[in-house]
Amino acid sequence: MSTQRSKTNAARRALLIVDVQNDFCSGGALAVPGSERVIANLNRAIEAAQRERVAIYASRDWHPEVTNHFARYGGTWPVHCVQDSAGASFHAQLALPSDAIVVTKGEDERLPGYSAFDGHTADGTGLGEDLRARGITHLVVGGLATDYCVKHSVLDALSAGLHVTVLEDAIAGVDVQRGDSDRALEEMRERGARVISGHALR
Repeated sequence: MSTQRSKTNAARRALLIVDVQNDFCSGGALAVPGSERVIANLNRAIEAAQRERVAIYASRDWHPEVTNHFARYGGTWPVHCVQDSAGASFHAQLALPSDAIVVTKGEDERLPGYSAFDGHTADGTGLGEDLRARGITHLVVGGLATDYCVKHSVLDALSAGLHVTVLEDAIAGVDVQRGDSDRALEEMRERGARVISGHALR
């Protein structure tokens, strides 16, 4: 493969890291079992993305203090990832580069904001629009949690016509009901996502 062709293919891919925030990691308000493994494997994927000059996106929950997403206001979940809180910060061990594109979601107090495609970049551009503007047609996805934000982000990416690769060893689930994560992974496969182990961006 020529160098030019390799650069073109790289430009059409992006790495999407979903919600690797303190509240979803060990000791957090809504800790996902296995988050340490996920961070280590995502860091390898980040290294690969940087070598290949692949764009890196990182989504984050950014909830208001009062939202019907939280159990105390009629929702499902404990309070987590409140705007500007320590719990909403990206985990310190996640090696995000300074030029990573942050996608903020979950700001609407009426909606859960599971999908990164519900979010926007720093200048207010929706994720889908930003991907199109950059000519990206293939997302490689990892992060937290398999059965919620990863699943919804992957399904929305597929609905938008993108190719999607899920890094199976760089995701982990909440499993409110036993088997939720396995069922989510199977749904992603059935909808057309490719699920691989390893951190290669392919």
